[in-house]
Amino acid sequence: MANVTDLQTKYSKLAQEYSKLRAQNQVLKKAVVDEQANSVSLKEQLKQRDQSLRKQEQEMDSLSFRNQQLARRVELLQEELALCEAKGKKGKLQNKGDSPSQRARETKNVFDEDLQKKIQENERLHIQFYEAGELHRQQEAELRARLRELENQSEQHQAVISGLNAKYTDTIERLQSDKARLEVKTQTLEREAKECRMRTEECQQQLRRCQAELSRQVKQSSSVIQEKVPFNDTQFIDYNSLNVPPHNRRHQLKARDVAGQALSFIQDLVAALLNFHSYTEQRVHIYPRDSSIEPISALNQKFSQYLHENAAYVRPLEESFLQLHQSITEDTVTVLETVVKLKSFADHFSSYVQFLKKILPYQLKSLEEECETPLCTAALTAKNQELQSDVKKVTSLFEKLQNFINILALPSVCQDVVPQSSTSTVFTQLAGCLHSLDDAVKEMSKHYNQKAVLEQELPTVTQKLLTTSECLLASLGSLSSSTGKIATFFSNNLDFFTSAAYSPKGSTVALSPLQAESMLANKKKASAYIHTIKKPRPQSVPYSEALSNRRILTSSTESREGLTQQVQQSLEKIARLEQEKEHWLLEAQLGKVRLEKENQRIADLEAQLAAALGGSSAAPSAAAGTLTQSHEETEAESRAAEKESTLCTSLVGMLCTTPSVEHLGDEESREQLIKTHYMARVGELTTQLQISDSKAVHFHSECRALAKRLAIAEKSRESLSEDVKLANQNVTRLQDELATTKRSYEDQLSMMSDHLCSMNETLTKQREEIDTLKLGSKGNAKKNKGR
Repeated sequence: MANVTDLQTKYSKLAQEYSKLRAQNQVLKKAVVDEQANSVSLKEQLKQRDQSLRKQEQEMDSLSFRNQQLARRVELLQEELALCEAKGKKGKLQNKGDSPSQRARETKNVFDEDLQKKIQENERLHIQFYEAGELHRQQEAELRARLRELENQSEQHQAVISGLNAKYTDTIERLQSDKARLEVKTQTLEREAKECRMRTEECQQQLRRCQAELSRQVKQSSSVIQEKVPFNDTQFIDYNSLNVPPHNRRHQLKARDVAGQALSFIQDLVAALLNFHSYTEQRVHIYPRDSSIEPISALNQKFSQYLHENAAYVRPLEESFLQLHQSITEDTVTVLETVVKLKSFADHFSSYVQFLKKILPYQLKSLEEECETPLCTAALTAKNQELQSDVKKVTSLFEKLQNFINILALPSVCQDVVPQSSTSTVFTQLAGCLHSLDDAVKEMSKHYNQKAVLEQELPTVTQKLLTTSECLLASLGSLSSSTGKIATFFSNNLDFFTSAAYSPKGSTVALSPLQAESMLANKKKASAYIHTIKKPRPQSVPYSEALSNRRILTSSTESREGLTQQVQQSLEKIARLEQEKEHWLLEAQLGKVRLEKENQRIADLEAQLAAALGGSSAAPSAAAGTLTQSHEETEAESRAAEKESTLCTSLVGMLCTTPSVEHLGDEESREQLIKTHYMARVGELTTQLQISDSKAVHFHSECRALAKRLAIAEKSRESLSEDVKLANQNVTRLQDELATTKRSYEDQLSMMSDHLCSMNETLTKQREEIDTLKLGSKGNAKKNKGR
């Protein structure tokens, strides 16, 4: 049910994100439409400006033609003026009158004024035409730049829209598949719930029948006791030296159920701690220095070596608590004085706390080393300082938990060490400490998440560091979830932990192991006695069957609410066990290979040693020649260790020798030197082998991470290649459209320019004919006047 709830929440979150992205898509579509409308309006403005440019060019052509006409007219007027002046001189010689010369001067003045006006008007028109041309070219350049910018924005918007559409399509498909899977799972859970309800109803009916039968038997037994047993010595403590309490089967079932739930939480906590320490070790090899590029500091090497040993301290917690859970059965007595396996769990927890205290200074120094890097910002330094305080706080809370657990484990070792009245106080303070630990882990997870966000903004961050940080955040999240579940579970069952289930009647003294043994013996005697009784009524149920039915009924009633949760936990446990099985199979294969190598190496060394010993007894000179190099290498060590014991440790075993060269002969000293040399060589090879194995495991994990990143990169490359193909198709299409539009515009411009040229030529011819006719008519008029 928890998984279904998580999936429903994820589905709702995805639906919300989809709605947000859909709204953003609508906004982007609207923006693209607006930009397209703007581009269309700009194109229309460009067309209008082109039309105005063509009009101005036409006007310029007409003005130039008009200017040519005026120039011709000025030339004609100048010719006429010259003729008039010549005629005036002749008339002056002939006629001394002043009237023709005055008329000629007036006419000349009029022509001069007219010519000056035309010249000024021509200059003004030339200036206006030049300014209009410059303004048009500037506006055309601005509009073309704006058009290119809008086209680029349109292409970008189109690319964003296509990417969002692909993303929405993938999200919708994934949501639909999740929905189908959830529907199938919901149907199966509904069927299981129906079956559980049917079984519950049957069990309730059986319970009612059993209660009616038991109440009848109780009445009958009480009447028999009142009639047949007149003396009851349980109310007089002085007469009972061993007042044994009855066996509380309900308490035992509750204790086993609580231990089972605690075991599942401890397993989750152990898995989270293993992941946290492993990913911390991997991060030490990556940041602040990458071990594949440059060697890490000696401090981080030691820190990594300690973190590599975390499984030796964390795994025993789960194993010892599993043994504790297995020791609690229905036929035992479970109190603090009889739970012997709790001491083993307390010892293993103490060793893990010592491990945390051992790695604490290295962890603080590692964070300080991260702060000393050149690219570490002030915000990252502050987060590292907060993480240092969080790590100190978590370690101190684990140490506090260790003290409480050791106090609870003392009654099983030493009787009457912890009073029964103080155990409730210890349990209460333990619950408060668990809640404090949950808060501290959540705070550390929050600070580390903020630190990871800040590290993503660094320019030198690598994908390997990002992946490791994500895995570390996931492990911290599971650790926070585990501590929260443990704290809630302990608070919910605090009444059960502090209640006294077994105590002698009329006494407040705790139950002793002797009383527990007597209680179990009395229980066995009562069970055997009831089994031997022959029931007179054939319809009665045997006691063994009633016990089994009661067990089934109680377990069904108690586990009815948590059935779905237990199924989910079982599935998770199966998956985790499969992963651990694969891991240990790989470890077994590696160990087998190392064992074969070591056996082969030991056989070779023994053969060489036997050959050296045989050679020394047969031919001392040849053996001395063969072992000269080894003797020279170990001569200094043998001189320094003449009176000290030599200790060699390897995978084969441990050899402790005390050489004394003074009292041994040449052969024995030579043999001792050979043994010392080969044992030192075996130790060196063993160390190299262990280093190689650790590097191989590290490289294997890195290869797996690289394989995952490669798969992700391949998927992203495929999606990007599809996007590039679509973009290339759009570019090709737009280029074709642009070429077509350009060609059509050029054709239209050529046609319009041809038409304008033909029209200008026609107009020029017409104006020339008109001017010619006008000049002809003026010449005729002048001739007529002269006549």
